[in-house]
Amino acid sequence: MNQWEDRALELHRKYGSNDHIIRHCRTVARVSETLVGALKDRGVRVNEESVIMAALLHDIGRNRTHTIHHGFMGAEIVTAEGIGMITADIIRKHVGAGISEEEAKKFGFPDGDYIPRSIEEMVVCFADKMVDGDRVRPFKHEVDRFMTKGHDVKRLKNLRESLKAELGEDPEELVLSRLTE
Repeated sequence: MNQWEDRALELHRKYGSNDHIIRHCRTVARVSETLVGALKDRGVRVNEESVIMAALLHDIGRNRTHTIHHGFMGAEIVTAEGIGMITADIIRKHVGAGISEEEAKKFGFPDGDYIPRSIEEMVVCFADKMVDGDRVRPFKHEVDRFMTKGHDVKRLKNLRESLKAELGEDPEELVLSRLTE
């Protein structure tokens, strides 16, 4: 992860990310790397570079806003910095369990669908939901948070099920078994 981490850290510093954002992004990258490794072991083709860069930079838009708009704002930052479109799309679609085109219009997003659909988008979105601050935690905490806030829990659970189908095992159990003490 080092070459990607160096470039990501350079961009975080350039755009003013605090230590909390950087630690969180690094932890999401570790979770993403774990999922990518398991997918590759199953023969699933995954753009590892885009996944890790997106995980390391997924919250760079929080330097502009702490709202749900940080995803597409982060995508704008990395696009302006010459980072690839796959990485930008992953960042754009990591918020919540995705945001539909109709919801995006309601929230004042640029036109488009913000639901993670590619394996790369799903990995980073799911990894982000497994991390609170810089701690890996059970997925149930995010489900409970979604329920409390009235978010789309079904979409969140579908994200997990889609990854489970690709992995052949529960992504939460995989992550917890490999990354927690």
